[in-house]
Amino acid sequence: MSHTRVNQAPPRANRSELAVPGSNPRFLEKAAASDADVVFLDLEDSVAPDKKDEARRNVIAALNDIDWGDKTVSVRINGLDTPHAYRDIIEVIEQGGERLDLIMIPKVGVAADVYAVDMLVSQVEMAAGRRKRIGFELIIESALGMMNIDAIAGASPRNESLHFGAADFAASVKADTTQIGGPNPRYAVLTDPDDAGRRELHWGDMWHYAVMRLVVAARAHGLRPIDGPFGDFSDPDGFRWHANRAMVLGCEGKWAIHPSQVPLCNELFSPSEEELDKARRIVAAMEEAKAKGQGAVALDGKLIDLASIRQAEAMLAKVGERPAPSS
Repeated sequence: MSHTRVNQAPPRANRSELAVPGSNPRFLEKAAASDADVVFLDLEDSVAPDKKDEARRNVIAALNDIDWGDKTVSVRINGLDTPHAYRDIIEVIEQGGERLDLIMIPKVGVAADVYAVDMLVSQVEMAAGRRKRIGFELIIESALGMMNIDAIAGASPRNESLHFGAADFAASVKADTTQIGGPNPRYAVLTDPDDAGRRELHWGDMWHYAVMRLVVAARAHGLRPIDGPFGDFSDPDGFRWHANRAMVLGCEGKWAIHPSQVPLCNELFSPSEEELDKARRIVAAMEEAKAKGQGAVALDGKLIDLASIRQAEAMLAKVGERPAPSS
């Protein structure tokens, strides 16, 4: 491992992140009763321009009056290029009590965006006498943000997670799609003809680079990488495969823009019992090997080494099992 140590963000379950419009008090109450790990109360895209102040009041009331249980609660503020963001920050922190855990910053383009919010949040926290420090969730949804993603990820000790916003990112790079996430039938290639002249069409994942880039930046800074929305909530099979590929690439969770997507997130981003059992056996086998002075050992006919144990420990940590760190 590098001599440079990466400080990890505070551990939180983040398999499912349910988006809830702040303009709908009924939805806010229902979100608290859901099985989502994280709920973000939205003041931005899901709220009409003439409802911004009302939505902010609703969110403040929800933070004070609703029992959120052990959920992580976040508020997505409006963009820093709007006249609403500063009031979102000041009023939610001053009036929302201690229940708020995170602030989600949309459309982050440069590290200075995060610094600016950090400065204001720090001032309001001090003035309000707040005891619990607020963390940041950052949405990467533009070419500018993706270009500066490494600096953004390291811009504040408050940073906890990076999120990919496919729709605005597509608009920013002028991608030929109108979907919110999901595949595109024209992002495909034809195979060469076989002996009979037949050719097959192979679809690709047009978001692969962006999600992988986000995962790398997040992990390099100790943050949680979270995949963004899949817009067609009537297509659970499409959602399942979209989430599967994000999980395989290293994402810890995914947005749910409809309550029906929450159980899918929780299922797909939780290790199976078979995977957990294998991880436990890897840890046990490596502990036995170290006791014998061996650096590697075979398990189930396959070689495992120190890289294997780090992978196993990371999987067990997802479900709260904390084996002794490997050396």
